[in-house]
Amino acid sequence: MNLLSNIFPMAAAGVPSDPQFSMLSWAIYGSLIGGFIVMVLPNEQKSLIRWVALLTAVFGLYCAFKGFMTYHALVNLDPSFGSGDSASNSVGDKFKIVTACQWIPQLGISYLLAVDGINLPLVLLTGIVAVTGVLFSWNIENRVKEFFAFFLVLIGGVYGVFMAMDLFLLFVFYELAIIPKYFIISIWGSTRKEYGAMKLVLYSFVGSAFVFAAMIAMFYAGGAGTFNILAMQEKAVFARDFQMWCFPVTFVGFAILAGMWPFHTWAPTGHVAAPTAASMLLAGVVMKLGAYGCLRVAMMLMPEGTKAWIVPMAVIAIINIVYGAGVALVQKDFKFIIGYSSVSHMGFVLLGLITLNSLGVSGAVLQMFSHGVVASLLFAVVGRMVYDRTHTRQLDELGGLAKAMPFAFFAFVVAGLTSMGMPGFSGFVAEMQVLGGTLDIRWASITSDWPAWLRHVASGPVLAMLGAVGVVITVAYIWNAVNKVFLGGAEDESKSHGHGYEGAEVAMTHSAVPNGHGHHGTGGWSDLPPITLPEKIAAVILMACMVVVGLYPRIMLDMIDNSLQPFLRLF
Repeated sequence: MNLLSNIFPMAAAGVPSDPQFSMLSWAIYGSLIGGFIVMVLPNEQKSLIRWVALLTAVFGLYCAFKGFMTYHALVNLDPSFGSGDSASNSVGDKFKIVTACQWIPQLGISYLLAVDGINLPLVLLTGIVAVTGVLFSWNIENRVKEFFAFFLVLIGGVYGVFMAMDLFLLFVFYELAIIPKYFIISIWGSTRKEYGAMKLVLYSFVGSAFVFAAMIAMFYAGGAGTFNILAMQEKAVFARDFQMWCFPVTFVGFAILAGMWPFHTWAPTGHVAAPTAASMLLAGVVMKLGAYGCLRVAMMLMPEGTKAWIVPMAVIAIINIVYGAGVALVQKDFKFIIGYSSVSHMGFVLLGLITLNSLGVSGAVLQMFSHGVVASLLFAVVGRMVYDRTHTRQLDELGGLAKAMPFAFFAFVVAGLTSMGMPGFSGFVAEMQVLGGTLDIRWASITSDWPAWLRHVASGPVLAMLGAVGVVITVAYIWNAVNKVFLGGAEDESKSHGHGYEGAEVAMTHSAVPNGHGHHGTGGWSDLPPITLPEKIAAVILMACMVVVGLYPRIMLDMIDNSLQPFLRLF
């Protein structure tokens, strides 16, 4: 029976959740409750605060992992669910209800949480980044209580965005995920932290204003009388003229948070200013909120608008990929390299989405997960392992760290190989699917009236070739960073490495470094503190994700492909 046929007649009494997935709502509630508990603990109980934050994050990861594996088993073991026949291919049948009840019935607003094969990998990603982010923040000494409280509230908001299937509810969680970012960066950040925090929040709120305006317009124009995304997909009827203006407004509103060119400049600035855990969240998870919104709201609700704007989106995707990688190649600041790398890799997500075929769009969703774990590890290595110990991010002031920090060297190489698409890692599967889907683009109905030369320029092979250029540049900037930071020697070994030592994140670890700085003299970086056990555990978790998904991508691709079928039939 179609799921949506049951939702609205039962809304007054509340729709029963699927008992196999109801625990997922506690990933949200647990994070918010954990943040409250942290806030009421005494300031001097720093160790207890850290453990409460870690246990809260682990509990959220447990809920996410259990829901993920349950859905994975359902897709693979239940032939009627995963067969892809027409009877099981409606929008609603792909979803499992987590929580559902009416919230503001007069306005058609419901409290609806649901999951499918598209958002569950991202819910799992959130849990992984939350746990590893806490572990990489174990060293924080400045206002520990406030830091972890903001961190957990942010995590709860992100969980909510990914699971919300009501537009208004999604918007509430979306705003909840934005506000803590400002305080985390402005208080615990470094390198123009107030500027970076304000720029990030201003861009986020501008995008939110676009989304809110489009959301209200869709409510009144669709005729469904509800903000329920599932119902709008099946019942709302948006005129083509409406989609022509509402789609770009919605898409751009979400894409700003995804780091879309030319609205990408908040991303490198915010990443560099943020403390390590916040950088991990921003690049690993928060940017995925924007990409997820582009797919779930803009593209799924307005297919005619998607087709009309597909070519400009393709151009922007290619600019993101090539421009982001090119700027990363010429950076001298280690963290800016990773910041612009994130802009480039989010371009692959956008490129996969606009292919409108199973191979490309499933690759885009997988790229969201892959880049999430890769970016988290890269920012952890750069921010926590290297910068906090050497007090510099300038490539010319680093060098030879492979001998002093072999674990950091190994972790960066693994993340770098994944980033550049090396076989055996998750990045290879994701990027090859995106490029393969791009080669298979069929836009004949969209470009039939175009001149022959323009159809050729906008063809799949040309776009795939340009995307592959970004992969080549990625190899160049990753190995340039490896050589200058870990293998080569600093250009001037007599320099003191105190540059960039202006932020709270470094200040809070100052006492852990002998004499307040790591000195790179003729003996190398011999006096640097060792990598701690929490850092090693977190790095191993992230590296394991890259390898597991790289060697067995079906653990995610089966459910992603299954849930994408109703969307792809729109085109």
